[in-house]
Amino acid sequence: MNFPNRRRVAVLACASALVMSLAACSSTGGKPDSSGSGIGAGTADTPRITIAMVTHAAPGDTFWDLIRTGAQDAADKDNVELKYSSDPQAPNQANLVQTAIDSKVDGLALTLATPEAMAPAVKSAQEAGIPISAFNAGYGAWKDMGATQYFGQDETIAGQAAGNRLNEDGAKHVICVIQQQGQIQLESRCAGAKKTFRGTFETLNVNGEDMPSVNSTIAAKLQQDPSIDGVLALGAPIALTAVQSVGNAGSPAKVYTFDTNAALVDAISDGSVQWAIDQQPYLQGYLAIDSLWLYLNNGNVIGGGGPTLTGPSFIDKSNIDKVAEYAKAGTR
Repeated sequence: MNFPNRRRVAVLACASALVMSLAACSSTGGKPDSSGSGIGAGTADTPRITIAMVTHAAPGDTFWDLIRTGAQDAADKDNVELKYSSDPQAPNQANLVQTAIDSKVDGLALTLATPEAMAPAVKSAQEAGIPISAFNAGYGAWKDMGATQYFGQDETIAGQAAGNRLNEDGAKHVICVIQQQGQIQLESRCAGAKKTFRGTFETLNVNGEDMPSVNSTIAAKLQQDPSIDGVLALGAPIALTAVQSVGNAGSPAKVYTFDTNAALVDAISDGSVQWAIDQQPYLQGYLAIDSLWLYLNNGNVIGGGGPTLTGPSFIDKSNIDKVAEYAKAGTR
Protein backbone atom coordinates (compact mmCIF):
# COMPACT_ATOMS: atom_id res chain seq x y z
CA MET A 1 0.00 0.00 0.00
CA ASN A 2 1.45 3.33 -1.07
CA PHE A 3 0.74 6.30 1.15
CA PRO A 4 0.95 9.99 0.23
CA ASN A 5 3.95 11.81 1.70
CA ARG A 6 2.71 14.47 4.12
CA ARG A 7 4.45 15.77 7.23
CA ARG A 8 3.56 14.20 10.54
CA VAL A 9 2.69 16.33 13.53
CA ALA A 10 2.28 15.70 17.22
CA VAL A 11 -1.48 16.16 17.07
CA LEU A 12 -1.81 12.83 15.25
CA ALA A 13 -1.28 10.92 18.46
CA CYS A 14 -4.02 12.89 20.17
CA ALA A 15 -6.35 12.50 17.20
CA SER A 16 -5.75 8.75 17.03
CA ALA A 17 -6.60 8.45 20.70
CA LEU A 18 -9.80 10.39 20.08
CA VAL A 19 -10.78 8.11 17.20
CA MET A 20 -10.21 4.98 19.27
CA SER A 21 -12.20 6.33 22.19
CA LEU A 22 -15.09 7.23 19.88
CA ALA A 23 -14.98 3.85 18.15
CA ALA A 24 -15.23 2.14 21.54
CA CYS A 25 -18.70 3.71 22.08
CA SER A 26 -21.45 1.20 22.20
CA SER A 27 -29.57 4.31 6.29
CA THR A 28 -31.36 10.39 3.50
CA GLY A 29 -29.16 15.67 3.50
CA GLY A 30 -31.50 17.25 5.83
CA LYS A 31 -29.71 20.52 6.51
CA PRO A 32 -28.54 22.73 3.66
CA ASP A 33 -25.49 23.62 5.74
CA SER A 34 -23.83 22.33 8.91
CA SER A 35 -21.31 23.89 11.24
CA GLY A 36 -20.71 20.90 13.49
CA SER A 37 -21.51 20.52 17.17
CA GLY A 38 -18.20 21.55 18.70
CA ILE A 39 -17.17 18.10 19.95
CA GLY A 40 -13.85 18.23 18.06
CA ALA A 41 -10.72 18.63 20.17
CA GLY A 42 -8.89 21.69 18.86
CA THR A 43 -7.61 22.21 15.34
CA ALA A 44 -4.77 20.36 13.64
CA ASP A 45 -1.92 22.33 12.09
CA THR A 46 -1.55 19.86 9.22
CA PRO A 47 -1.78 21.29 5.69
CA ARG A 48 -5.28 22.27 4.60
CA ILE A 49 -6.93 19.49 2.57
CA THR A 50 -10.30 19.07 0.87
CA ILE A 51 -12.51 16.02 1.37
CA ALA A 52 -15.79 15.46 -0.45
CA MET A 53 -18.56 13.50 1.24
CA VAL A 54 -21.14 12.17 -1.21
CA THR A 55 -24.16 10.27 0.11
CA HIS A 56 -27.43 8.79 -1.08
CA ALA A 57 -29.42 11.00 1.30
CA ALA A 58 -32.91 12.05 0.29
CA PRO A 59 -33.96 15.65 0.94
CA GLY A 60 -35.39 16.19 4.40
CA ASP A 61 -34.25 12.93 6.02
CA THR A 62 -32.90 14.13 9.36
CA PHE A 63 -30.85 10.97 9.90
CA TRP A 64 -28.27 12.50 7.60
CA ASP A 65 -28.06 15.66 9.67
CA LEU A 66 -26.37 13.52 12.33
CA ILE A 67 -23.87 12.09 9.86
CA ARG A 68 -23.13 15.52 8.50
CA THR A 69 -22.65 16.99 11.97
CA GLY A 70 -20.12 14.29 12.80
CA ALA A 71 -18.31 14.86 9.51
CA GLN A 72 -18.17 18.61 10.06
CA ASP A 73 -16.85 18.20 13.62
CA ALA A 74 -14.03 16.03 12.31
CA ALA A 75 -13.34 18.48 9.48
CA ASP A 76 -13.19 21.41 11.90
CA LYS A 77 -10.72 19.55 14.08
CA ASP A 78 -8.57 18.32 11.21
CA ASN A 79 -8.21 21.53 9.19
CA VAL A 80 -10.27 19.97 6.41
CA GLU A 81 -12.52 21.74 3.94
CA LEU A 82 -15.60 19.51 3.78
CA LYS A 83 -17.64 19.50 0.58
CA TYR A 84 -20.94 17.70 1.14
CA SER A 85 -23.41 16.66 -1.55
CA SER A 86 -26.09 14.01 -1.88
CA ASP A 87 -28.67 12.47 -4.16
CA PRO A 88 -30.87 9.41 -3.53
CA GLN A 89 -30.68 8.36 -7.18
CA ALA A 90 -27.58 6.27 -7.83
CA PRO A 91 -26.66 7.72 -11.26
CA ASN A 92 -26.88 11.23 -9.85
CA GLN A 93 -24.79 10.26 -6.83
CA ALA A 94 -22.16 8.82 -9.17
CA ASN A 95 -22.14 12.10 -11.11
CA LEU A 96 -21.54 14.00 -7.87
CA VAL A 97 -18.57 11.74 -7.18
CA GLN A 98 -17.15 12.44 -10.63
CA THR A 99 -17.58 16.18 -10.07
CA ALA A 100 -15.61 15.87 -6.83
CA ILE A 101 -12.88 13.93 -8.64
CA ASP A 102 -12.69 16.57 -11.35
CA SER A 103 -12.27 19.26 -8.69
CA LYS A 104 -9.19 17.35 -7.45
CA VAL A 105 -10.26 16.70 -3.87
CA ASP A 106 -7.75 15.01 -1.59
CA GLY A 107 -10.14 12.34 -0.32
CA LEU A 108 -13.64 10.93 -0.78
CA ALA A 109 -16.09 9.69 1.87
CA LEU A 110 -18.85 7.71 0.15
CA THR A 111 -21.96 5.69 0.82
CA LEU A 112 -22.32 2.71 -1.51
CA ALA A 113 -26.03 1.91 -1.40
CA THR A 114 -26.00 0.79 -5.05
CA PRO A 115 -22.48 -0.54 -5.68
CA GLU A 116 -22.94 -1.45 -9.33
CA ALA A 117 -24.02 2.08 -10.22
CA MET A 118 -21.22 3.65 -8.19
CA ALA A 119 -18.45 1.36 -9.43
CA PRO A 120 -17.34 3.43 -12.47
CA ALA A 121 -17.03 6.63 -10.43
CA VAL A 122 -15.18 4.83 -7.65
CA LYS A 123 -12.80 3.37 -10.24
CA SER A 124 -12.17 6.87 -11.57
CA ALA A 125 -11.26 8.00 -8.06
CA GLN A 126 -8.80 5.14 -7.71
CA GLU A 127 -7.22 5.97 -11.06
CA ALA A 128 -6.84 9.56 -9.86
CA GLY A 129 -5.10 8.35 -6.70
CA ILE A 130 -7.85 9.64 -4.38
CA PRO A 131 -8.31 7.53 -1.21
CA ILE A 132 -11.84 6.52 -0.31
CA SER A 133 -13.49 5.80 3.01
CA ALA A 134 -16.87 4.09 2.74
CA PHE A 135 -19.54 4.34 5.39
CA ASN A 136 -23.17 3.61 6.22
CA ALA A 137 -23.99 1.58 3.08
CA GLY A 138 -21.95 -0.92 1.11
CA TYR A 139 -20.89 -3.29 3.89
CA GLY A 140 -20.46 -6.22 1.51
CA ALA A 141 -18.93 -4.27 -1.37
CA TRP A 142 -16.55 -1.62 -0.04
CA LYS A 143 -13.37 -3.68 -0.06
CA ASP A 144 -13.84 -5.08 -3.57
CA MET A 145 -14.54 -1.55 -4.80
CA GLY A 146 -11.22 -0.28 -3.44
CA ALA A 147 -12.18 1.75 -0.36
CA THR A 148 -9.45 1.84 2.28
CA GLN A 149 -11.85 1.40 5.23
CA TYR A 150 -15.52 1.12 6.17
CA PHE A 151 -17.59 2.50 9.05
CA GLY A 152 -21.08 1.19 9.70
CA GLN A 153 -23.01 -1.88 10.74
CA ASP A 154 -23.54 -5.30 9.20
CA GLU A 155 -27.11 -4.73 8.09
CA THR A 156 -27.94 -8.44 7.90
CA ILE A 157 -26.84 -8.95 11.50
CA ALA A 158 -28.76 -5.82 12.52
CA GLY A 159 -31.85 -7.22 10.81
CA GLN A 160 -31.43 -10.55 12.58
CA ALA A 161 -31.22 -8.70 15.89
CA ALA A 162 -34.47 -6.93 15.03
CA GLY A 163 -36.16 -10.23 14.22
CA ASN A 164 -35.07 -11.74 17.52
CA ARG A 165 -36.29 -8.69 19.43
CA LEU A 166 -39.66 -8.85 17.67
CA ASN A 167 -39.96 -12.47 18.82
CA GLU A 168 -39.21 -11.41 22.39
CA ASP A 169 -41.85 -8.69 22.15
CA GLY A 170 -44.48 -11.21 21.07
CA ALA A 171 -45.09 -9.91 17.55
CA LYS A 172 -46.83 -12.37 15.24
CA HIS A 173 -47.32 -10.56 11.90
CA VAL A 174 -44.89 -7.84 10.84
CA ILE A 175 -44.49 -5.69 7.76
CA CYS A 176 -41.00 -4.35 6.97
CA VAL A 177 -41.27 -0.99 5.18
CA ILE A 178 -38.61 -0.34 2.51
CA GLN A 179 -38.49 3.34 1.60
CA GLN A 180 -36.13 3.01 -1.36
CA GLN A 181 -36.36 -0.23 -3.27
CA GLY A 182 -33.08 -1.71 -4.45
CA GLN A 183 -30.77 -0.16 -1.85
CA ILE A 184 -28.79 -3.08 -0.50
CA GLN A 185 -28.59 -1.93 3.10
CA LEU A 186 -32.38 -1.63 3.35
CA GLU A 187 -33.02 -4.94 1.62
CA SER A 188 -30.48 -6.61 3.93
CA ARG A 189 -32.22 -5.31 7.04
CA CYS A 190 -35.54 -6.83 6.03
CA ALA A 191 -33.89 -10.06 4.88
CA GLY A 192 -32.07 -10.40 8.19
CA ALA A 193 -35.23 -9.78 10.20
CA LYS A 194 -37.18 -12.30 8.12
CA LYS A 195 -34.52 -14.92 8.79
CA THR A 196 -34.89 -14.83 12.57
CA PHE A 197 -38.52 -13.74 13.02
CA ARG A 198 -40.79 -16.69 13.77
CA GLY A 199 -44.10 -15.16 12.67
CA THR A 200 -45.57 -13.93 9.39
CA PHE A 201 -43.24 -11.44 7.72
CA GLU A 202 -43.90 -9.25 4.68
CA THR A 203 -42.07 -6.41 2.96
CA LEU A 204 -43.86 -3.27 1.85
CA ASN A 205 -42.22 -0.92 -0.64
CA VAL A 206 -43.03 2.79 -0.34
CA ASN A 207 -41.75 6.00 -1.89
CA GLY A 208 -39.59 7.50 0.84
CA GLU A 209 -39.44 10.83 -0.97
CA ASP A 210 -43.21 11.30 -0.66
CA MET A 211 -44.22 11.07 3.00
CA PRO A 212 -47.98 11.54 2.43
CA SER A 213 -47.79 8.56 0.09
CA VAL A 214 -45.86 6.58 2.71
CA ASN A 215 -48.57 7.38 5.25
CA SER A 216 -51.44 6.30 3.00
CA THR A 217 -49.67 3.16 1.76
CA ILE A 218 -48.93 1.87 5.26
CA ALA A 219 -52.43 2.79 6.50
CA ALA A 220 -54.03 0.97 3.55
CA LYS A 221 -51.99 -2.15 4.27
CA LEU A 222 -52.98 -2.10 7.93
CA GLN A 223 -56.66 -1.64 7.07
CA GLN A 224 -56.47 -4.44 4.51
CA ASP A 225 -55.02 -6.91 7.04
CA PRO A 226 -56.00 -6.34 10.68
CA SER A 227 -53.78 -9.26 11.77
CA ILE A 228 -50.66 -7.11 11.30
CA ASP A 229 -49.39 -6.30 14.79
CA GLY A 230 -45.98 -4.82 13.97
CA VAL A 231 -44.53 -2.25 11.57
CA LEU A 232 -40.75 -2.39 11.21
CA ALA A 233 -39.48 0.85 9.68
CA LEU A 234 -35.97 1.28 8.32
CA GLY A 235 -35.54 4.95 9.20
CA ALA A 236 -36.79 7.42 11.79
CA PRO A 237 -38.90 9.57 9.43
CA ILE A 238 -40.65 6.44 8.14
CA ALA A 239 -41.26 5.25 11.70
CA LEU A 240 -42.79 8.56 12.72
CA THR A 241 -45.02 8.48 9.66
CA ALA A 242 -45.96 4.88 10.47
CA VAL A 243 -47.17 6.06 13.88
CA GLN A 244 -49.60 8.34 12.05
CA SER A 245 -50.59 5.48 9.73
CA VAL A 246 -51.39 3.21 12.66
CA GLY A 247 -53.64 5.91 14.12
CA ASN A 248 -55.33 6.61 10.79
CA ALA A 249 -56.01 2.91 10.24
CA GLY A 250 -57.25 2.32 13.79
CA SER A 251 -54.72 -0.50 13.98
CA PRO A 252 -53.30 -2.06 17.17
CA ALA A 253 -49.91 -2.53 15.44
CA LYS A 254 -46.80 -1.38 17.25
CA VAL A 255 -44.01 0.51 15.49
CA TYR A 256 -40.32 -0.44 15.62
CA THR A 257 -37.48 1.07 13.65
CA PHE A 258 -33.88 1.34 12.63
CA ASP A 259 -32.09 4.67 13.18
CA THR A 260 -32.96 7.71 15.23
CA ASN A 261 -33.42 11.45 15.23
CA ALA A 262 -34.51 13.89 17.93
CA ALA A 263 -38.22 13.40 17.22
CA LEU A 264 -37.78 9.63 17.29
CA VAL A 265 -36.21 9.89 20.75
CA ASP A 266 -39.38 11.63 21.94
CA ALA A 267 -41.50 8.91 20.30
CA ILE A 268 -39.67 6.20 22.22
CA SER A 269 -40.08 8.18 25.42
CA ASP A 270 -43.85 8.45 24.98
CA GLY A 271 -44.23 4.85 23.80
CA SER A 272 -45.47 5.52 20.27
CA VAL A 273 -42.33 3.75 18.96
CA GLN A 274 -41.15 0.72 20.91
CA TRP A 275 -37.45 0.74 20.09
CA ALA A 276 -34.84 1.76 17.54
CA ILE A 277 -31.68 0.06 16.35
CA ASP A 278 -28.88 2.60 16.54
CA GLN A 279 -25.91 2.52 14.18
CA GLN A 280 -24.44 5.78 15.55
CA PRO A 281 -24.62 8.00 12.45
CA TYR A 282 -22.68 10.85 14.08
CA LEU A 283 -19.80 8.43 14.65
CA GLN A 284 -19.97 7.19 11.04
CA GLY A 285 -19.67 10.71 9.67
CA TYR A 286 -16.90 11.63 12.09
CA LEU A 287 -14.79 8.56 11.37
CA ALA A 288 -15.31 8.76 7.60
CA ILE A 289 -13.57 12.16 7.57
CA ASP A 290 -11.11 11.68 10.43
CA SER A 291 -9.87 8.40 8.98
CA LEU A 292 -9.02 10.05 5.66
CA TRP A 293 -7.12 12.80 7.48
CA LEU A 294 -5.14 10.17 9.38
CA TYR A 295 -4.51 8.22 6.16
CA LEU A 296 -3.32 11.25 4.21
CA ASN A 297 -1.10 12.55 7.00
CA ASN A 298 0.20 9.38 8.61
CA GLY A 299 -0.78 6.37 6.47
CA ASN A 300 -3.15 5.07 9.14
CA VAL A 301 -5.92 2.61 8.26
CA ILE A 302 -8.60 1.92 10.86
CA GLY A 303 -10.06 -1.58 11.09
CA GLY A 304 -7.07 -3.72 10.14
CA GLY A 305 -8.51 -4.51 6.72
CA GLY A 306 -11.99 -5.20 8.07
CA PRO A 307 -15.00 -3.00 8.70
CA THR A 308 -15.25 -0.84 11.81
CA LEU A 309 -18.67 -1.59 13.28
CA THR A 310 -20.71 1.25 14.77
CA GLY A 311 -23.78 -0.86 15.57
CA PRO A 312 -26.24 -2.35 16.07
CA SER A 313 -27.45 -1.47 19.55
CA PHE A 314 -30.98 -0.98 20.84
CA ILE A 315 -32.46 2.25 22.14
CA ASP A 316 -35.61 1.76 24.18
CA LYS A 317 -37.21 3.05 27.36
CA SER A 318 -34.42 1.54 29.46
CA ASN A 319 -31.77 3.89 28.07
CA ILE A 320 -33.69 6.63 26.26
CA ASP A 321 -33.09 9.27 28.96
CA LYS A 322 -29.32 9.12 28.44
CA VAL A 323 -29.60 9.15 24.66
CA ALA A 324 -32.00 12.08 24.87
CA GLU A 325 -29.22 14.23 26.35
CA TYR A 326 -27.09 13.68 23.25
CA ALA A 327 -30.06 14.08 20.91
CA LYS A 328 -30.63 17.57 22.27
CA ALA A 329 -27.03 18.37 21.33
CA GLY A 330 -27.65 17.10 17.80
CA THR A 331 -25.24 14.15 17.97
CA ARG A 332 -27.59 11.16 18.43
